Amino acid sequence: MREITLEELLEAGCHFGHQVTRSNPKARDFIFEARDNIHIIDLAKTKEGLEEAAAFVKDLASKNGVMVVVGTKRQARTIVEEEVKRASAEQNSDNNLFYITNRWVGGLLTNFAEVSKNFKKYSDFVTDLQDDEVKARYTKKEVGGWEKEKNKLENLYGGVAKITKKPDCLFIIDSHLEDLVVREALVTHIPTVALVDTNADPAIIDYPIPANDDAVGSIKLIVSFIIDAWIEGRKLAKDAKDKEIAKIAKEEQDAKNTKEKELTKNAKKEKIAKNAKEIETKKVKKSKSEKSTK
Repeated sequence: MREITLEELLEAGCHFGHQVTRSNPKARDFIFEARDNIHIIDLAKTKEGLEEAAAFVKDLASKNGVMVVVGTKRQARTIVEEEVKRASAEQNSDNNLFYITNRWVGGLLTNFAEVSKNFKKYSDFVTDLQDDEVKARYTKKEVGGWEKEKNKLENLYGGVAKITKKPDCLFIIDSHLEDLVVREALVTHIPTVALVDTNADPAIIDYPIPANDDAVGSIKLIVSFIIDAWIEGRKLAKDAKDKEIAKIAKEEQDAKNTKEKELTKNAKKEKIAKNAKEIETKKVKKSKSEKSTK
């Protein structure tokens, strides 16, 4: 995992907080000073929080955990989608990373079993709309209704439609804005990593990253760093899996070789025993022949 510098954080504008009057008292430990009625975030604390969060995410990914990135604010949507797709492309497979960029649907964590029924419904619509034989059995109006319903569900659940269980972690862009997400995570005891500005409460986040959550540059830098950590963790998981497969293959090969050696050894023993028996038989025959001659 690469080391991020204070200069990078400064250039990205991570140090700009909110107005003094909008600050959360619990965020004062992350504030360096106030300038022109704007709080300036201590970038040393930002760096520390970002590295701790990245280490946690990397470890989670290496253990095949599931993470959902939540970024519904306008500045974050495109960045989140691009970074998650980059991670998927890097792994060239489903890598347990999902995202929500339109609206958090209440109950996704606290009532997962019920909400997940909509994932199945969305999957069925996608499958049916791709099957010409199925569509041929219904009217154009009915098929059009499917299309509308599919688009509605895709808008809500598109980034998490393939998730099969509750996530092991949430990565939240702007914990103050995503208050409902944070509350659901607290109720379900799901760890949270979050971009926390000076107007938010960092105490309710497991891995807070104090930084500007409005600037595109700040969001881009932090999200890409966390996703890089995720990619590294997934690579470790893949390497571990490959090693395990190689170990199993070696054990199977060793067992096969041992069995072949045992079979060869037994065959040799049988051959020796057969030869000994033949020699003994010849001796007996010779002895009988000599006796009859006398």
